[in-house]
Amino acid sequence: MSVTAARLQALGIVLPVAPAPIARFVPVVRAGDLLFLSGLAPLGPDGKPFIGKVGVDYTAEEAQQFARIVGLNLLAVMHDVLGDLDRIVRIVKVLGLVNAVPDFTRHPFVIDGCSDLFADVFPDMPGHARTSMGAGSLPNGIPVEIEAVVQVRDGHNADFTASLLPYAGIQ
Repeated sequence: MSVTAARLQALGIVLPVAPAPIARFVPVVRAGDLLFLSGLAPLGPDGKPFIGKVGVDYTAEEAQQFARIVGLNLLAVMHDVLGDLDRIVRIVKVLGLVNAVPDFTRHPFVIDGCSDLFADVFPDMPGHARTSMGAGSLPNGIPVEIEAVVQVRDGHNADFTASLLPYAGIQ
């Protein structure tokens, strides 16, 4: 068992199935030793996205939990394309968007849900750069969307284009 798999197990974390894209894009692109992960939504146990606006439908604390769920989805995509999360050298950058009312100001607090998860899973890595922003709306009305840039070390899946998830065609 890899170090990161053991850490996930110790934290009681089971990665979800990596979500399929909802439009005409791929979930991840590799350029050299960097993975660029597309923005993902928080999905419920039924695989459907949570819908609503922070500050009306959800509190900042609930939105922070959604950001954690998105972080789990990002880890699931990383695991699918790399085969082993130990190949991750560093989380380089996280961009978090919060679908919130205009006077909401706790965007960094919300996106901490994802950043805290990454810190728990990869405790020996240095911190990542991050942007947390508000959005008047997000795709399909989701409350949070997060993308990431990740540095990886080479391994047996250096070219993983064939393993990318198909477009789900969600309307």
